[in-house]
Amino acid sequence: MSDIEAHISRVNDKLQVLMKLYATLEKENEKLKQQLEQKEHVEKTTEEKVKKLQQQVEIATAVSGVQDDKNKTDLEKRINAYIKEIDQCIAMLQNQ
Repeated sequence: MSDIEAHISRVNDKLQVLMKLYATLEKENEKLKQQLEQKEHVEKTTEEKVKKLQQQVEIATAVSGVQDDKNKTDLEKRINAYIKEIDQCIAMLQNQ
């Protein structure tokens, strides 16, 4: 009987160790999730800033009048795309 009790005691001790380890890992996992969310937020904010800066550079290039043919055609394509979007919006508003 004492062998069974000793075995149960060892299993219980090991179970307690596993429960503590599980709790520690849960805390670490939660911490890592929070860090990931923060880094994703920072990345998203940085990407938005980069896009805004790229637009500012494009505008500055367009305003300065110093453009090569590639930049000029790219700008024309973007303007045409904006015009098409505006026309679609106008058409949708007229249909309502």
